[in-house]
Amino acid sequence: MSTNTNFLLAIEDLTVSFDGFKAIEGLNFYVDSNELRVVIGPNGAGKTTLLDLICGKTKATDGSIKFKNKELTKLPEHRIVWEGVGRKFQTPSVYEALTVYENLEVSYPKGKSVFGSLFFKNTAEVDGKIREIAESIFLTDLLDRPADELSHGQKQWLEIGMLLIQDPELLMLDEPVAGMSVSEREKTAELLNRISKGRSVIVIEHDMDFVKEIASKVTVMHQGNVLAEGDMETVQSDPRVIEVYLGH
Repeated sequence: MSTNTNFLLAIEDLTVSFDGFKAIEGLNFYVDSNELRVVIGPNGAGKTTLLDLICGKTKATDGSIKFKNKELTKLPEHRIVWEGVGRKFQTPSVYEALTVYENLEVSYPKGKSVFGSLFFKNTAEVDGKIREIAESIFLTDLLDRPADELSHGQKQWLEIGMLLIQDPELLMLDEPVAGMSVSEREKTAELLNRISKGRSVIVIEHDMDFVKEIASKVTVMHQGNVLAEGDMETVQSDPRVIEVYLGH
């Protein structure tokens, strides 16, 4: 398959084996700029492994992952972050003892050199950015609150904010609404729809009601490959998808 150079992310013939078991096998997956893509599929379909491969946590056995036409498979994790790929894992990893403000401040990109980190100062520009992000993640009123006092949903938003402040061009979220209340889920849908206006977002999710609120395009994975792709309606009425989900 020839790579279309216009995709922000182009994955081709991607395979990864763990002790002979192919968790991902010959996967092709393409994401446009400013696209919000939801990846669904039964447990063990390879969804989280796919994110691990994109962000460099797991190394591919075979195949290619191109981000803005740059090959990622040989790059270490921190370099992939520099290229503009941000990743949020299933459990929120915020600095519990720091305030919301400080969590955002320590996440602010300080340049790619040791020199840049040593001489980092909180300027008016940094402060403005922190407050802008806090507003977008519904935490303006909680900037001085220690992160350990936040609800589970608020910690999830804070972690999304910690990624947003780095301004990634591709943001990957693994089950962002797991454990959230209904109102938090609704606000998260609003947040994701808003942040995908200026970047691409890949979301792995099990909550189908939530998927309907955010997805323009859905990829269904099964046994390490793409089973179906399209809008929610098309995917839901696909007999292969129905069979896979009913079979679990």
